Amino acid sequence: MDKSIIEIQDLSKSFDGHQVLRGVNLRILKGETVTILGGSGTGKSVLLRLITGLAKPDAGTIMIGDRDIVPLKESELYPIRRRVGMLFQGGALFDSLTAGENVAYPLRSHLKLSETEVWDVVREKLRLVGLEGVDGLMPSNLSGGMKKRVALARAIAIDPEIVLYDEPTTGLDPANTKRICHLIRDLQRLLGVTSVVVTHDLDSAHRVSDRLALLSGGRIVMMGTPEEFNASPLEEVQAFASGAVSDE
Repeated sequence: MDKSIIEIQDLSKSFDGHQVLRGVNLRILKGETVTILGGSGTGKSVLLRLITGLAKPDAGTIMIGDRDIVPLKESELYPIRRRVGMLFQGGALFDSLTAGENVAYPLRSHLKLSETEVWDVVREKLRLVGLEGVDGLMPSNLSGGMKKRVALARAIAIDPEIVLYDEPTTGLDPANTKRICHLIRDLQRLLGVTSVVVTHDLDSAHRVSDRLALLSGGRIVMMGTPEEFNASPLEEVQAFASGAVSDE
């Protein structure tokens, strides 16, 4: 039986009386790439924040490996977060740090390495995302696509088991969108990571995913391979695929 690395059961979350998640159930297997699809306000990014422990659900369980992270205190979440890297929607680079210093940041925060070791890792991670030689550049000197790739290098700096991607292709031109999709697949293959991608971009989802999950009405209404998703007769799937559900 395939081993799950993330297992979510009956997860609910409300904000100011508005219920965003209404009993989400989701099982993600070790080493696979799962994309969570949905329109604006469906709770995709909220779900990622819950998985990282940056927010607490109102009810439900979130198993990372064999541990439910929901009841954990902030200090107890530290070793869990060590296993999870995240690419934030806007990249979220520190503007005052060089590209290399951005990638070095989690290494210095989580690991006890010499400066020589830190910079060896920085250059290796930047090489993996196709950005050799940019470690001395400031974020203001990078294109949007390069910023996303530096942020991805930072997300994988401490060799996480799980990488979470929040709208990784938003704001990118077609060439950079294709490049990021290739990187998601390449890192899964090269590093053996489990990837969870949140997007409203069905095209990109098909390029990177082993399985797709559609979040609608606060629940996962369908989960399956891209082929199963395309063939699904469910009204919510058909509406999303036809563009009736947008991110606007």
